[in-house]
Amino acid sequence: MKPVLTALLLAAALSAAGPRAVLEKVRIESNLAVPMRDGIKLYADLYRPDRDGKFPVIVVRTPYGKQRDGIHETKIGFAQRGYAVLVQDTRGRYESEGAWDPFRAEARDGYDTVEWAARQPWSNGKVGMEGGSYLGNVQWQAAALTPPSLVAIFPAVASTSLYHNTFYHGGAFKLAVSYGWGVVRMPLRIMYPQYWHLEKWSPAELKYEALMWKLPLGTLDLASSNQSVRHWRDWVRHASYDPYWREVSVEERFANVKVPAHTHGGWFDLLLNGTLNGYTGMRQSGGTEAARKGARMIVGPWGHGPSRKFGDIDFGPGAMRQIFDREIDFFDHHLMGAANGLGSEPPVEIFLMGINRWMHYSDWPIPGTRYTPFYLASGGRANSLRGDGRLQAPKPAGGTGEDHYRYDPEDPVPTVGGNDCCGMPVSSGPVDQRPVEARNDVLVYTSEFLEQPLAIAGPVKMKLVAATDGPDTDWVVKLVDVYPDGSAMNIAEGVLRARYHKGLSRPELLKPGEAYEFEIDMRGTANVFQPGHRIRVDVTSSNFPQFDRNLNTGEDPVAATRVRVARQTVFHSAARASHIVLPVVDVPGR
Repeated sequence: MKPVLTALLLAAALSAAGPRAVLEKVRIESNLAVPMRDGIKLYADLYRPDRDGKFPVIVVRTPYGKQRDGIHETKIGFAQRGYAVLVQDTRGRYESEGAWDPFRAEARDGYDTVEWAARQPWSNGKVGMEGGSYLGNVQWQAAALTPPSLVAIFPAVASTSLYHNTFYHGGAFKLAVSYGWGVVRMPLRIMYPQYWHLEKWSPAELKYEALMWKLPLGTLDLASSNQSVRHWRDWVRHASYDPYWREVSVEERFANVKVPAHTHGGWFDLLLNGTLNGYTGMRQSGGTEAARKGARMIVGPWGHGPSRKFGDIDFGPGAMRQIFDREIDFFDHHLMGAANGLGSEPPVEIFLMGINRWMHYSDWPIPGTRYTPFYLASGGRANSLRGDGRLQAPKPAGGTGEDHYRYDPEDPVPTVGGNDCCGMPVSSGPVDQRPVEARNDVLVYTSEFLEQPLAIAGPVKMKLVAATDGPDTDWVVKLVDVYPDGSAMNIAEGVLRARYHKGLSRPELLKPGEAYEFEIDMRGTANVFQPGHRIRVDVTSSNFPQFDRNLNTGEDPVAATRVRVARQTVFHSAARASHIVLPVVDVPGR
């Protein structure tokens, strides 16, 4: 006999659900067995109105436990509004059968779960999917198999390519999240505490500060326990974008997704590119006209979820967005046919930092965006804030401009802010960069004080002409808004492992001393640089431990332990004009 709970109007549910009128009492059924095509059973809890009837279904699939704190309130909120909500432990997690191998079975299992839910007596056959982070990626993967009963998905802070968005960026391994999430928190069936390495009774050698320095990466999983973690070893071994990653990437299969998708993310989220690429991929390549026209996106000044303050900046009370209310509007429109105006409003809503305003646009990138180069320049001494690095609109007229620095993997530039979460306890968000800009191994290029506001919103790219004296290295770039008081807030960042200068599927070591043009993806941002502010670009070769250290030897990172110091050259002459390309848009109200 399955346990059944009838929930009346709970104060916690009302708080989570917002101000809308509550319509239904709720019935909860626990541990429903959902069979997969290979005979494995995945277990789910069902929240639905406490009456006979057939309801649209929202499927939520999680590796974090269907009984995790915070699950009940929002799911009760959906059920109170007439939905049946199926919350399922993914394969190999908590109550569900099977082996845990992150992300690998989610497409098939998601398809099977959607179609099972559509056939149940409490279902009207229309199914949506909801959830964030891992819970968002599983939506994309299921949707790419085109389940017939799926009507709409709402992937928040979710990856569309686990290689490009999650575990690697520009070919550099995202050490902090990969180790902290994949090895420390999620090695087996049950999630472990995130910070257990930091407890007072932990031996010094088992603390994050020590673990992150250990080499080689291929056996770093053994540093914190006596067991190997298969998915960690797979991630490290597949350092290029190869079939292992293609199998679970949606970015090559947006045409298979035939339902509207609403992405929701933050400018400083680890998975920002998934939010942006999910929208643009569906808008351009969605498998039906309804999917293309139904694509929607919200991006706020957040990390891995909405907040008012993030990093060093308080963006004001208007920065918050209640995702639950937006999801209700979205699912009411698509699953219940509500004429709530969702389809008539502009599909893109973004928060413009700098003026702290929400703006609606007809598309992304914003129509009419002017991709504008800003060039690096100096007298040859751009090292640190004390140097003479300049960022300027005119292209260098001539000369042989260049800057040099020394990158030592034993003394990497530490992570200070940026796009990260969910793993090792590193800082993220907009954080004053002056501590790292004081280092001589960081080149700093700063514009003159602005006399007029400059608004940017869209993808940011760096074209860096550079050379190193070895076979491989990393190039790390940050875009920074410098305030009148000198504080320097990062607003976009990117990295490229130099061996991937011909593409992330085509590693090729460098010829020492030879100049190459490297294109560095800095994701995207939306910011208004105000009068009295300055625009800054920082260039260096490490961002540790958000990313692993490039040891500069060109060896396989799985087994490499040898370290060498690299001597780096960044060029900024007329013939070798390093520059950042900013997506300039009209300043609102001007």
